[in-house]
Amino acid sequence: MFSGIVQGTGEVSKISTKKDHISLEITAPKNFNNKLKKGASISVDGVCLTSLDNGKNKLRFDVIEETLIRTNLKSLSKGSIVNLERSIKASTEIGGHLMSGHVHFTGKVLKTLFKDSTADIIIKFPGKFKEYILEKGYIGLNGCSLTLGKVNKDSFYIHLIPETLSVTNLKNLKKDCLVNIEIDQNTIAIVETVKKTLASKKSR
Repeated sequence: MFSGIVQGTGEVSKISTKKDHISLEITAPKNFNNKLKKGASISVDGVCLTSLDNGKNKLRFDVIEETLIRTNLKSLSKGSIVNLERSIKASTEIGGHLMSGHVHFTGKVLKTLFKDSTADIIIKFPGKFKEYILEKGYIGLNGCSLTLGKVNKDSFYIHLIPETLSVTNLKNLKKDCLVNIEIDQNTIAIVETVKKTLASKKSR
């Protein structure tokens, strides 16, 4: 599990294409790899990946086809900047909201408005997810825990503070960029429970 509070960005230093997956090497920020163990979970742009070793030199991961299909990791190239977060511990302060690192879909950036130190971004999403995307609710965007702004039929606004822009790769977003989206699991659970309850009442 993750908190959605990005600890820094890393740079993709190598991509190797295999028959049924790709292998990534990422240069992480100083001290990010401290006490990292093989098999540990790390959020890379909001995708939960398994560390292949202790990250002494660089972070190394294998990414399978299913993950590539569902996320923006298929668009990575050498030099790409990705958001990184280590998995949380029981004693970790949850500054954002709990995230699993299981991306539901990719959204497309429709418009960006970067101001002096803040930004407003509009992102398009598949209409079938609309019932789970609510204004003032939580959303995971490239691994960042964010609060939703205005929600339209198939798009939503996010409003970024200076701290988020300084720590994450969201400052690099441009029109047509794909971003990894994870819907808040609590919202899904509540919506589905309400739907089942209403359906049960109707069937009586």
